[in-house]
Formats: sequence, C-alpha cells, structure tokens
Amino acid sequence: MRVLVYSAHPYDRAFLSQANGQSGHEFEFTEASLSEMTASLSRDFPGVCCFVNDNLDAAVLEQLQTGATRFVALRCAGFNNVDLQTAERLGMIVARVPSYSPRAVAEYTIGLILSLLRKIHRAYIRVREGNFSLEGLLGAELHGATVGVVGAGRIGSAVCRILASGFGCRVLIYDPFVDAQALGEGATKVAWPVLLAQSDVITLHCPMTPQSHHLIDASAIAQMKAGVMLINTSRGAIVDASSVIGGLKSGKIGALGMDVYEEEGDTFYHDLSEHVMQDDTLARLMTFPNALITGHQAFFTRSAMEAIARTMIHNFSDFDQGVPSPNALAPARVVRPSESSSLEQ
Repeated sequence: MRVLVYSAHPYDRAFLSQANGQSGHEFEFTEASLSEMTASLSRDFPGVCCFVNDNLDAAVLEQLQTGATRFVALRCAGFNNVDLQTAERLGMIVARVPSYSPRAVAEYTIGLILSLLRKIHRAYIRVREGNFSLEGLLGAELHGATVGVVGAGRIGSAVCRILASGFGCRVLIYDPFVDAQALGEGATKVAWPVLLAQSDVITLHCPMTPQSHHLIDASAIAQMKAGVMLINTSRGAIVDASSVIGGLKSGKIGALGMDVYEEEGDTFYHDLSEHVMQDDTLARLMTFPNALITGHQAFFTRSAMEAIARTMIHNFSDFDQGVPSPNALAPARVVRPSESSSLEQ
C-alpha cells in the first residue's frame, strides 16, 4: 500500500520504516502539514498518514477523495481535527492509534509539576550562567497537596495512581463519565466547582470536544485557589490562553505548565529559533518566570513511538487486506470526555 506521510520528521521516518519490516507498505514522507494547499500532494496515494495539527476538514477530505485517497491514518489518539461525517459521506475510512503509552504522558505531567514546584527550570538557567544563588528558588513539596485531575481515562488514571501512591497526594477527580466506584484507592470523584475550589494543582487530561473547549476560562480561574498550579498536557483549546495570562498577572495562577497550546499548529514541531515570534499570546506566556512551556512532547518516548508505529502498520495492513480495523472511527461513536491523550495525543 502506498502512503504519503504528512508532517513527517526524521523520527517518524525511522520508527515507521522500522515497524514496516516485511509488511511491504511503501511510504513517502513530506514535512508539509496537510491543508487545502497541500492535499494535492497525495494524488494517487490510497492512504495518507497524518498528525495532530494536520487539517482534515470537509474541504481537505474532498480533495483527498478526488485524488483517489480512501484511507486516513492518524498517528495519534485524538481526532478533533477530522470531519468524520464528511469522511463517512465520501466513503473514506479513518483510523487512529487509540492507545500507545499512557505512562509517557502521565510521567511527563508529573515532571512538569515537580519542575515548577522546585523551580528546576529556573535553576537550570541560573547555573548555566554561573549563578548558584538560592534566592528566589524556595520550593514546595508535592506530598500532602490536593491535586485535581480532570479526566480519568488511561492517562488521567495513571496520573492519579502516581500522585496517590507515589507522592501521598489527596486526589480529586472530575469526570462525569466515570463511576465513583471505578476509581482507584486514594482518588475521590467530586463536582467541578469543588475541584476548582480545593485543588492546589489542577492537571488536565480530557479530549477536545465542544463541551471541553475553553473549559479553563476566566470564570473557572476565578473559582480556583489563589496561587494554584495549572498543568495542561491534553489539548491546547481546553484552555483559554488570554484568561490564563490574566490569571498569571493577578497571581491567581501561581504556576503554569503547558505542553500544548490552542494555536500551536504554526509553531510547534518547527525550529523557529532564527525567527521573530509571530504569536503574541504565546510570546507573552513565555515571559512569565513561573510558566514552563514545552512543544507538545509529552508523548515522545521511544516505547510510545514504537507502539504508535506498530499500530499504524496494523491499520495500513487491515485496510490493504479489506479487514475491518478495530481502530477505525465512526461518526456516531460516543466520545467519553475521560478519554484522553497528548497525541491521545
């Protein structure tokens, strides 16, 4: 099967080629992201392989279908960038990677929390400049803190286990779709206002849906504890960045850890070190000393990349052989807000 891989980086080439083995699929790679301007590149390719920031709206899907593409493979779990109704109408199959390594994102989340609590990101820069002073680096301990986890899917559940068992945290969970009896020991299901009001740390692990869009806005921030830490390793649009800037300026938000950003498509995964930052909101966020921002890398571990590549090869093979894929998406599928990822994500 011939597949055009959009938004391809050297590591995508390496892991997909390694997983391909004897499967016989033919990959061509392009660094270009999928859009109306680049959809024509896939003409005569039965399949395309896309990532989180590729555009798969109705106009793009219609171009793909006109060019003989019938299969869209997402090398991620999230699919909010795909118009599934249009895909069904055009007779196109869309498949994803529903699970790869929830621990990758969960552990990265803990890393962000610890770095901000102990101000490791600031200490690293100081020491490199020869400044070994401890002034301004007084930290806090995670043990005994109340942590609010939004979304108890695979990643959220892994975060809960680490926090409760490993750090002795009081863990509050907000997830309307998870039964309280199903939660592990050390986690308590609470209402949204309770989580906002009582959490010292709030970490987001829910997918991007119309209901979760700008879930963290000015109103939500106003209900939070003064000095709360906010962590987002799920989807950028769950957080209203302008409201977060207001929260940082007022001190309501005491620390911010972001691995995702609503308008990341033109910035993340690119080396822009020789360019002037064009996104004023992101540039403003990066000026805060109590903000730690990374470029959507929480998923990026060797084991996760290997698992993603293996699942992709299975998805290609199922389509090529006419076998129904267990990873295919249907428009009528009910998405539980607890299902989450940084590819799952």
